[in-house]
Amino acid sequence: MRLLVSVFLLASSVFAAERNKTDQRLDEAATVFSEMMAAPDKGIPHDLLEKAHCVVIVPGLKKGAFVVGAQYGKGFVSCRESGGKGWSAPGAVRVEGGSFGFQIGGSETDVVMLVMNDRGAAKLLSSQFTLGAEGEVAAGPVGRTASADTDAKMTAEILSWSRAHGVFAGISLQGATLRQDMDDNEALYHKRIENRDIVKGEVAPPPSAGRLLSVLTKYSARQKS
Repeated sequence: MRLLVSVFLLASSVFAAERNKTDQRLDEAATVFSEMMAAPDKGIPHDLLEKAHCVVIVPGLKKGAFVVGAQYGKGFVSCRESGGKGWSAPGAVRVEGGSFGFQIGGSETDVVMLVMNDRGAAKLLSSQFTLGAEGEVAAGPVGRTASADTDAKMTAEILSWSRAHGVFAGISLQGATLRQDMDDNEALYHKRIENRDIVKGEVAPPPSAGRLLSVLTKYSARQKS
């Protein structure tokens, strides 16, 4: 009996620790997105964010210390709710592999991706897919009014940006694999649930997602003319 109690307490402790890590990562994602969007003249163009179907935020994507070109990071995806107002509960994602390197230096960088159409969103919400091989991805343009620079990129399903050491730039993620993180989803929602079901409204957002959803709503609101 004591053994069973000890095992239960250990499992509960491990689950609580994972939940705390996931909650902290949600807060970091909100900070990353807010700081990128608040930059006065360097950031993600507002018109692209307004058109985006989904947003992926990966705070602290790491470059592998032992495998050349290996990348690893955890983050979240949120998609627009039906009608285009508001954002869904976040689903957890992992970014792995790829040999794109960190164009702006450093061993760690924050990454934001905008998914620009239904086709890209469908791929994103599958169990996993490889950028470039199964989804067209391009480095996003930088600057609030960079629309003129996006003409050649408007066929891209996904646009991506990165920030390291305060430097913001578009980044190519060719070859990186995105997969849903069922373990982090379980930590957030207390059950194993797929990202597709999360963004379709199968579950309510956890309280820890409130700041991230508020930031997404704030910066994606259509500008009045």
